[in-house]
Amino acid sequence: MAEETGAEPADAGAGGAGAGERVPLTLIAREWGRIGVLGFGGPPAHILLLRRLCVERRGWIAASEFEDGIAATNLLPGPASTQLAIFTAWRLRGTAGALVGGAAFILPGLALILLLSALFLTGHPPRWVLGAAAGAGSAVAAVAVQATSTLVPPSLRRSGPGRARLRWSAYLLLGAAAAVLAGPWLVLVLLAAGAAEIAFRRRDRTAPGPVPAPARTSRTGDTPLGRPDQGPRRTLPLLVPGLVPGLAATGGLGALAWVALKVGALSYGGGFVIIPLMQQDAVERYHWMTDGQFLNAVALGQITPGPVVQTVSVVGYAAAGVLGGLLAAAVAFTPSFLFVLFGAAHFDRLRANTAVQDFLTGAGPAVIGAIAGSALPLALALGRPWQYGVLALAALWLLVLRRGVVPCLLGAAGLGVLAAVTGLALP
Repeated sequence: MAEETGAEPADAGAGGAGAGERVPLTLIAREWGRIGVLGFGGPPAHILLLRRLCVERRGWIAASEFEDGIAATNLLPGPASTQLAIFTAWRLRGTAGALVGGAAFILPGLALILLLSALFLTGHPPRWVLGAAAGAGSAVAAVAVQATSTLVPPSLRRSGPGRARLRWSAYLLLGAAAAVLAGPWLVLVLLAAGAAEIAFRRRDRTAPGPVPAPARTSRTGDTPLGRPDQGPRRTLPLLVPGLVPGLAATGGLGALAWVALKVGALSYGGGFVIIPLMQQDAVERYHWMTDGQFLNAVALGQITPGPVVQTVSVVGYAAAGVLGGLLAAAVAFTPSFLFVLFGAAHFDRLRANTAVQDFLTGAGPAVIGAIAGSALPLALALGRPWQYGVLALAALWLLVLRRGVVPCLLGAAGLGVLAAVTGLALP
Protein backbone atom coordinates (compact mmCIF):
# COMPACT_ATOMS: atom_id res chain seq x y z
CA MET A 1 0.00 0.00 0.00
CA ALA A 2 2.97 2.31 0.52
CA GLU A 3 3.48 2.55 -3.20
CA GLU A 4 0.05 4.14 -3.66
CA THR A 5 1.16 7.31 -1.89
CA GLY A 6 4.91 7.16 -2.39
CA ALA A 7 5.46 6.75 1.37
CA GLU A 8 7.45 3.90 2.85
CA PRO A 9 6.07 2.15 5.94
CA ALA A 10 9.56 2.27 7.39
CA ASP A 11 9.21 6.01 7.82
CA ALA A 12 6.35 5.75 10.28
CA GLY A 13 6.14 4.94 13.92
CA ALA A 14 8.46 5.50 16.82
CA GLY A 15 10.89 2.70 17.41
CA GLY A 16 10.67 1.38 13.86
CA ALA A 17 13.21 1.59 11.09
CA GLY A 18 12.06 5.06 10.23
CA ALA A 19 14.72 6.96 12.13
CA GLY A 20 16.62 7.49 8.88
CA GLU A 21 17.43 3.82 8.31
CA ARG A 22 16.46 2.22 5.00
CA VAL A 23 16.77 -1.54 5.39
CA PRO A 24 18.28 -3.11 2.25
CA LEU A 25 16.23 -5.78 0.51
CA THR A 26 19.30 -8.02 0.49
CA LEU A 27 19.41 -7.85 4.28
CA ILE A 28 15.71 -8.68 4.50
CA ALA A 29 16.24 -11.65 2.17
CA ARG A 30 19.16 -12.91 4.25
CA GLU A 31 17.56 -12.51 7.69
CA TRP A 32 14.08 -13.78 6.76
CA GLY A 33 15.71 -16.64 4.86
CA ARG A 34 17.70 -17.56 7.95
CA ILE A 35 14.48 -17.74 9.96
CA GLY A 36 12.95 -19.87 7.20
CA VAL A 37 15.85 -22.32 7.55
CA LEU A 38 15.95 -22.39 11.37
CA GLY A 39 12.22 -22.14 12.09
CA PHE A 40 11.63 -25.67 13.36
CA GLY A 41 8.76 -25.94 15.82
CA GLY A 42 6.00 -24.02 14.09
CA PRO A 43 4.53 -20.58 14.91
CA PRO A 44 5.99 -20.22 18.44
CA ALA A 45 9.51 -20.61 17.04
CA HIS A 46 8.81 -18.28 14.12
CA ILE A 47 7.43 -15.54 16.37
CA LEU A 48 10.36 -15.85 18.76
CA LEU A 49 12.93 -15.60 15.94
CA LEU A 50 11.16 -12.64 14.33
CA ARG A 51 10.96 -10.81 17.65
CA ARG A 52 14.63 -11.38 18.39
CA LEU A 53 15.54 -10.02 14.98
CA CYS A 54 13.18 -7.05 14.59
CA VAL A 55 12.78 -5.91 18.20
CA GLU A 56 15.78 -7.06 20.24
CA ARG A 57 18.74 -7.25 17.84
CA ARG A 58 17.99 -4.59 15.23
CA GLY A 59 15.45 -2.35 16.94
CA TRP A 60 13.55 -1.99 13.68
CA ILE A 61 10.11 -2.35 15.28
CA ALA A 62 8.90 -1.30 18.73
CA ALA A 63 7.95 -4.16 21.08
CA SER A 64 4.39 -2.89 21.45
CA GLU A 65 3.93 -2.70 17.69
CA PHE A 66 5.28 -6.22 17.26
CA GLU A 67 2.78 -7.53 19.82
CA ASP A 68 -0.05 -5.74 18.07
CA GLY A 69 1.14 -7.20 14.76
CA ILE A 70 0.83 -10.69 16.27
CA ALA A 71 -2.72 -9.94 17.40
CA ALA A 72 -3.72 -8.46 14.04
CA THR A 73 -2.34 -11.31 11.93
CA ASN A 74 -4.03 -13.84 14.20
CA LEU A 75 -7.35 -12.32 13.15
CA LEU A 76 -6.70 -13.32 9.54
CA PRO A 77 -7.29 -16.73 7.97
CA GLY A 78 -4.24 -18.61 6.83
CA PRO A 79 -0.83 -19.16 8.46
CA ALA A 80 -0.50 -16.40 11.08
CA SER A 81 3.27 -16.68 11.58
CA THR A 82 3.81 -16.41 7.81
CA GLN A 83 1.62 -13.31 7.74
CA LEU A 84 3.63 -11.88 10.64
CA ALA A 85 6.84 -12.47 8.67
CA ILE A 86 5.32 -10.71 5.66
CA PHE A 87 3.99 -7.86 7.83
CA THR A 88 7.30 -7.18 9.58
CA ALA A 89 9.10 -7.09 6.23
CA TRP A 90 6.38 -4.78 4.84
CA ARG A 91 6.86 -2.54 7.85
CA LEU A 92 10.49 -2.04 6.83
CA ARG A 93 10.32 -1.73 3.02
CA GLY A 94 6.69 -1.72 1.89
CA THR A 95 5.49 -4.03 -0.87
CA ALA A 96 8.99 -4.93 -2.07
CA GLY A 97 10.03 -5.85 1.47
CA ALA A 98 6.90 -7.94 1.99
CA LEU A 99 7.45 -9.89 -1.22
CA VAL A 100 11.16 -10.47 -0.57
CA GLY A 101 10.79 -11.26 3.13
CA GLY A 102 7.77 -13.51 2.67
CA ALA A 103 9.42 -15.46 -0.15
CA ALA A 104 12.68 -15.83 1.79
CA PHE A 105 10.73 -17.13 4.80
CA ILE A 106 8.69 -19.66 2.79
CA LEU A 107 11.11 -21.02 0.18
CA PRO A 108 13.63 -22.94 2.36
CA GLY A 109 10.92 -25.08 3.95
CA LEU A 110 9.19 -25.52 0.60
CA ALA A 111 12.36 -26.82 -1.05
CA LEU A 112 13.01 -29.23 1.82
CA ILE A 113 9.47 -30.57 1.97
CA LEU A 114 9.40 -31.20 -1.79
CA LEU A 115 12.68 -33.13 -1.53
CA LEU A 116 11.26 -35.20 1.32
CA SER A 117 8.07 -35.74 -0.66
CA ALA A 118 10.11 -37.25 -3.47
CA LEU A 119 11.73 -39.58 -0.94
CA PHE A 120 8.61 -40.60 0.95
CA LEU A 121 6.13 -40.75 -1.93
CA THR A 122 8.30 -42.44 -4.55
CA GLY A 123 7.04 -45.72 -5.97
CA HIS A 124 9.53 -48.03 -4.20
CA PRO A 125 11.22 -46.27 -1.26
CA PRO A 126 13.59 -48.23 1.02
CA ARG A 127 11.94 -50.18 3.80
CA TRP A 128 13.42 -47.97 6.51
CA VAL A 129 11.89 -44.92 4.82
CA LEU A 130 8.49 -46.58 4.85
CA GLY A 131 8.97 -47.40 8.51
CA ALA A 132 9.95 -43.83 9.39
CA ALA A 133 6.91 -42.50 7.56
CA ALA A 134 4.56 -44.98 9.19
CA GLY A 135 5.99 -44.19 12.62
CA ALA A 136 5.75 -40.43 12.28
CA GLY A 137 2.27 -40.71 10.79
CA SER A 138 1.17 -42.78 13.77
CA ALA A 139 1.65 -39.80 16.08
CA VAL A 140 -0.33 -37.29 14.02
CA ALA A 141 -3.69 -37.94 15.71
CA ALA A 142 -2.12 -37.16 19.08
CA VAL A 143 -0.64 -33.97 17.64
CA ALA A 144 -4.13 -32.92 16.52
CA VAL A 145 -5.50 -33.45 20.02
CA GLN A 146 -2.58 -31.52 21.52
CA ALA A 147 -3.24 -28.63 19.13
CA THR A 148 -6.87 -28.62 20.25
CA SER A 149 -5.93 -28.52 23.93
CA THR A 150 -3.83 -25.38 23.43
CA LEU A 151 -6.56 -23.57 21.50
CA VAL A 152 -9.53 -24.26 23.79
CA PRO A 153 -8.74 -22.01 26.82
CA PRO A 154 -8.31 -18.68 24.97
CA SER A 155 -11.28 -19.38 22.72
CA LEU A 156 -13.47 -20.23 25.69
CA ARG A 157 -12.46 -17.04 27.49
CA ARG A 158 -13.22 -15.03 24.38
CA SER A 159 -16.73 -16.42 24.03
CA GLY A 160 -18.07 -14.87 27.24
CA PRO A 161 -20.50 -16.28 29.82
CA GLY A 162 -24.08 -17.51 29.67
CA ARG A 163 -25.69 -18.17 26.31
CA ALA A 164 -22.47 -17.26 24.52
CA ARG A 165 -20.76 -20.18 26.28
CA LEU A 166 -23.54 -22.52 25.13
CA ARG A 167 -23.17 -21.31 21.55
CA TRP A 168 -19.41 -21.87 21.83
CA SER A 169 -20.06 -25.51 22.77
CA ALA A 170 -22.49 -25.91 19.88
CA TYR A 171 -19.99 -24.51 17.37
CA LEU A 172 -17.31 -26.82 18.77
CA LEU A 173 -19.52 -29.89 18.32
CA LEU A 174 -20.61 -28.82 14.84
CA GLY A 175 -17.00 -28.39 13.79
CA ALA A 176 -16.05 -31.82 15.14
CA ALA A 177 -18.99 -33.49 13.42
CA ALA A 178 -18.24 -31.70 10.16
CA ALA A 179 -14.60 -32.85 10.21
CA VAL A 180 -15.75 -36.46 10.54
CA LEU A 181 -18.84 -36.41 8.32
CA ALA A 182 -18.88 -33.40 6.00
CA GLY A 183 -15.44 -33.70 4.41
CA PRO A 184 -14.85 -30.98 1.81
CA TRP A 185 -17.96 -29.07 2.97
CA LEU A 186 -16.31 -28.24 6.30
CA VAL A 187 -15.57 -24.71 5.06
CA LEU A 188 -19.30 -23.96 4.87
CA VAL A 189 -19.74 -25.00 8.50
CA LEU A 190 -16.94 -22.67 9.60
CA LEU A 191 -18.44 -19.77 7.67
CA ALA A 192 -21.92 -20.53 9.01
CA ALA A 193 -20.68 -20.55 12.62
CA GLY A 194 -19.05 -17.16 12.16
CA ALA A 195 -22.11 -15.69 10.46
CA ALA A 196 -24.42 -17.07 13.16
CA GLU A 197 -22.35 -15.46 15.91
CA ILE A 198 -22.48 -12.11 14.13
CA ALA A 199 -26.28 -12.37 14.06
CA PHE A 200 -26.58 -13.45 17.71
CA ARG A 201 -24.33 -10.69 19.01
CA ARG A 202 -25.95 -8.04 16.86
CA ARG A 203 -29.31 -9.04 18.34
CA ASP A 204 -27.87 -8.93 21.87
CA ARG A 205 -26.49 -5.43 21.29
CA THR A 206 -29.85 -4.10 20.14
CA ALA A 207 -31.71 -5.70 23.06
CA PRO A 208 -32.18 -3.67 26.29
CA GLY A 209 -29.40 -4.11 28.79
CA PRO A 210 -25.70 -3.42 29.26
CA VAL A 211 -23.73 -2.66 26.13
CA PRO A 212 -20.80 -5.07 25.61
CA ALA A 213 -17.34 -3.57 25.88
CA PRO A 214 -15.77 -2.74 22.52
CA ALA A 215 -13.00 -4.92 21.15
CA ARG A 216 -9.45 -4.00 22.15
CA THR A 217 -7.49 -2.07 19.60
CA SER A 218 -3.80 -1.19 19.64
CA ARG A 219 -2.27 -1.28 23.11
CA THR A 220 -0.38 1.90 22.51
CA GLY A 221 -1.34 5.03 20.63
CA ASP A 222 2.21 6.09 19.84
CA THR A 223 3.07 3.28 17.44
CA PRO A 224 0.21 2.51 15.05
CA LEU A 225 0.38 -0.63 12.99
CA GLY A 226 0.03 1.19 9.67
CA ARG A 227 0.02 4.59 8.05
CA PRO A 228 -3.42 6.25 8.17
CA ASP A 229 -2.73 7.99 4.85
CA GLN A 230 -2.00 4.82 2.93
CA GLY A 231 -5.00 4.02 0.76
CA PRO A 232 -8.73 4.50 1.34
CA ARG A 233 -10.25 4.03 4.77
CA ARG A 234 -11.69 0.57 4.60
CA THR A 235 -11.49 -2.60 6.62
CA LEU A 236 -9.69 -5.57 5.16
CA PRO A 237 -12.35 -8.20 4.43
CA LEU A 238 -11.83 -11.56 6.08
CA LEU A 239 -13.10 -13.50 3.11
CA VAL A 240 -11.65 -13.42 -0.37
CA PRO A 241 -14.48 -12.42 -2.69
CA GLY A 242 -15.03 -14.30 -5.88
CA LEU A 243 -13.87 -17.73 -4.75
CA VAL A 244 -14.72 -20.19 -7.49
CA PRO A 245 -15.63 -23.60 -6.09
CA GLY A 246 -16.22 -24.68 -9.69
CA LEU A 247 -12.48 -25.27 -9.90
CA ALA A 248 -13.06 -28.37 -7.81
CA ALA A 249 -15.27 -29.86 -10.50
CA THR A 250 -12.62 -29.56 -13.19
CA GLY A 251 -10.30 -32.14 -11.64
CA GLY A 252 -6.54 -32.14 -12.11
CA LEU A 253 -4.72 -28.88 -11.43
CA GLY A 254 -8.00 -26.97 -11.09
CA ALA A 255 -9.10 -29.18 -8.23
CA LEU A 256 -5.67 -28.94 -6.64
CA ALA A 257 -5.81 -25.14 -6.86
CA TRP A 258 -9.23 -25.12 -5.17
CA VAL A 259 -8.01 -27.33 -2.30
CA ALA A 260 -4.94 -25.12 -1.84
CA LEU A 261 -7.08 -21.97 -1.93
CA LYS A 262 -9.30 -23.31 0.86
CA VAL A 263 -6.18 -23.94 2.92
CA GLY A 264 -4.73 -20.48 2.32
CA ALA A 265 -7.84 -18.32 2.43
CA LEU A 266 -10.26 -20.08 4.77
CA SER A 267 -8.16 -21.81 7.43
CA TYR A 268 -8.99 -20.02 10.67
CA GLY A 269 -7.32 -20.87 13.96
CA GLY A 270 -3.83 -22.03 13.11
CA GLY A 271 -2.01 -24.37 10.79
CA PHE A 272 -3.54 -27.61 11.99
CA VAL A 273 -6.97 -26.82 10.60
CA ILE A 274 -5.53 -27.69 7.18
CA ILE A 275 -5.95 -31.38 8.10
CA PRO A 276 -9.76 -31.52 7.98
CA LEU A 277 -9.75 -29.07 5.06
CA MET A 278 -7.53 -31.36 2.96
CA GLN A 279 -8.04 -34.93 4.12
CA GLN A 280 -11.30 -35.79 2.41
CA ASP A 281 -10.30 -34.11 -0.84
CA ALA A 282 -6.81 -35.59 -1.01
CA VAL A 283 -7.73 -39.14 0.02
CA GLU A 284 -11.40 -39.82 -0.62
CA ARG A 285 -12.54 -37.43 -3.35
CA TYR A 286 -9.58 -37.17 -5.73
CA HIS A 287 -7.52 -40.19 -4.59
CA TRP A 288 -4.24 -38.32 -4.84
CA MET A 289 -2.95 -40.09 -1.73
CA THR A 290 -3.62 -43.06 0.50
CA ASP A 291 -4.52 -42.58 4.16
CA GLY A 292 -0.97 -43.51 5.11
CA GLN A 293 0.56 -41.04 2.68
CA PHE A 294 -1.65 -38.26 4.01
CA LEU A 295 -0.44 -39.00 7.53
CA ASN A 296 3.11 -38.80 6.20
CA ALA A 297 2.33 -35.42 4.62
CA VAL A 298 1.07 -34.01 7.91
CA ALA A 299 4.11 -35.32 9.74
CA LEU A 300 6.45 -33.77 7.15
CA GLY A 301 4.70 -30.43 7.53
CA GLN A 302 5.32 -30.57 11.27
CA ILE A 303 8.99 -31.56 11.29
CA THR A 304 10.25 -29.28 8.49
CA PRO A 305 11.04 -25.59 9.09
CA GLY A 306 8.67 -22.89 8.02
CA PRO A 307 4.86 -22.81 8.22
CA VAL A 308 2.81 -25.96 8.76
CA VAL A 309 0.75 -24.99 5.72
CA GLN A 310 3.67 -26.36 3.68
CA THR A 311 1.82 -29.67 4.09
CA VAL A 312 -0.31 -28.66 1.12
CA SER A 313 2.82 -28.90 -1.02
CA VAL A 314 3.07 -32.62 -0.26
CA VAL A 315 -0.52 -33.06 -1.38
CA GLY A 316 0.31 -31.12 -4.53
CA TYR A 317 3.35 -33.30 -5.16
CA ALA A 318 1.24 -36.44 -4.78
CA ALA A 319 -1.33 -35.03 -7.22
CA ALA A 320 0.97 -33.71 -9.96
CA GLY A 321 4.64 -34.02 -9.05
CA VAL A 322 6.91 -31.02 -8.51
CA LEU A 323 4.64 -28.77 -10.59
CA GLY A 324 1.70 -29.70 -8.38
CA GLY A 325 3.69 -29.01 -5.23
CA LEU A 326 4.76 -25.59 -6.45
CA LEU A 327 1.24 -24.72 -7.65
CA ALA A 328 -0.31 -25.77 -4.33
CA ALA A 329 2.20 -23.68 -2.38
CA ALA A 330 1.74 -20.63 -4.62
CA VAL A 331 -2.06 -20.73 -4.34
CA ALA A 332 -2.05 -21.43 -0.60
CA PHE A 333 0.32 -18.57 0.28
CA THR A 334 -1.02 -15.94 -2.13
CA PRO A 335 -3.90 -14.92 0.20
CA SER A 336 -1.43 -14.26 3.01
CA PHE A 337 0.51 -11.81 0.84
CA LEU A 338 -2.69 -10.13 -0.34
CA PHE A 339 -4.13 -9.80 3.17
CA VAL A 340 -0.97 -8.03 4.36
CA LEU A 341 -0.29 -5.93 1.25
CA PHE A 342 -3.83 -4.58 1.05
CA GLY A 343 -4.66 -4.57 4.73
CA ALA A 344 -1.58 -3.90 6.85
CA ALA A 345 -2.22 -0.16 6.91
CA HIS A 346 -5.71 -0.89 8.27
CA PHE A 347 -4.92 -3.57 10.87
CA ASP A 348 -5.96 -1.35 13.78
CA ARG A 349 -9.39 -0.83 12.25
CA LEU A 350 -9.62 -4.54 11.45
CA ARG A 351 -9.03 -5.43 15.08
CA ALA A 352 -11.60 -2.85 16.21
CA ASN A 353 -14.26 -3.99 13.75
CA THR A 354 -17.14 -5.55 15.68
CA ALA A 355 -18.28 -7.84 12.86
CA VAL A 356 -14.76 -9.22 12.45
CA GLN A 357 -14.48 -9.94 16.16
CA ASP A 358 -17.92 -11.60 16.24
CA PHE A 359 -17.15 -13.73 13.19
CA LEU A 360 -13.96 -15.07 14.76
CA THR A 361 -15.72 -15.67 18.07
CA GLY A 362 -18.06 -18.06 16.23
CA ALA A 363 -15.68 -19.55 13.68
CA GLY A 364 -12.94 -20.11 16.27
CA PRO A 365 -14.63 -22.91 18.28
CA ALA A 366 -15.86 -24.53 15.04
CA VAL A 367 -12.24 -24.65 13.86
CA ILE A 368 -11.11 -26.14 17.16
CA GLY A 369 -13.82 -28.76 16.94
CA ALA A 370 -12.75 -29.58 13.38
CA ILE A 371 -9.16 -30.09 14.49
CA ALA A 372 -10.31 -32.35 17.33
CA GLY A 373 -12.66 -34.23 15.01
CA SER A 374 -9.87 -34.84 12.52
CA ALA A 375 -8.08 -36.96 15.13
CA LEU A 376 -10.65 -39.75 14.71
CA PRO A 377 -10.18 -40.44 10.98
CA LEU A 378 -6.43 -39.94 11.42
CA ALA A 379 -6.34 -42.63 14.11
CA LEU A 380 -8.61 -44.97 12.13
CA ALA A 381 -6.26 -44.64 9.15
CA LEU A 382 -3.51 -46.52 11.03
CA GLY A 383 -3.13 -49.97 9.56
CA ARG A 384 -0.88 -51.94 11.95
CA PRO A 385 -1.17 -52.77 15.67
CA TRP A 386 2.30 -51.41 16.47
CA GLN A 387 1.26 -48.02 15.12
CA TYR A 388 -1.37 -47.72 17.84
CA GLY A 389 1.39 -48.34 20.38
CA VAL A 390 3.33 -45.44 18.87
CA LEU A 391 0.15 -43.33 19.01
CA ALA A 392 -0.26 -44.13 22.70
CA LEU A 393 3.33 -43.13 23.43
CA ALA A 394 2.87 -39.92 21.46
CA ALA A 395 -0.27 -39.09 23.45
CA LEU A 396 1.65 -39.68 26.69
CA TRP A 397 4.50 -37.44 25.51
CA LEU A 398 2.30 -34.60 24.28
CA LEU A 399 -0.75 -34.65 26.54
CA VAL A 400 0.60 -35.94 29.86
CA LEU A 401 4.26 -34.90 29.85
CA ARG A 402 3.45 -31.82 27.70
CA ARG A 403 6.64 -32.01 25.66
CA GLY A 404 7.39 -30.73 22.16
CA VAL A 405 5.81 -31.79 18.87
CA VAL A 406 8.98 -32.00 16.76
CA PRO A 407 10.84 -34.39 19.16
CA CYS A 408 7.64 -36.45 19.36
CA LEU A 409 7.43 -36.90 15.60
CA LEU A 410 11.13 -37.61 15.23
CA GLY A 411 10.93 -40.18 18.03
CA ALA A 412 7.88 -41.77 16.40
CA ALA A 413 9.78 -41.93 13.11
CA GLY A 414 12.65 -43.65 14.91
CA LEU A 415 10.26 -46.24 16.33
CA GLY A 416 8.95 -46.78 12.82
CA VAL A 417 12.46 -47.43 11.53
CA LEU A 418 12.94 -49.91 14.40
CA ALA A 419 9.70 -51.65 13.43
CA ALA A 420 10.86 -51.89 9.82
CA VAL A 421 14.31 -53.33 10.55
CA THR A 422 12.90 -55.88 12.99
CA GLY A 423 10.52 -57.21 10.35
CA LEU A 424 7.17 -55.93 11.63
CA ALA A 425 4.52 -55.51 8.98
CA LEU A 426 4.27 -52.03 7.48
CA PRO A 427 1.14 -50.32 6.15
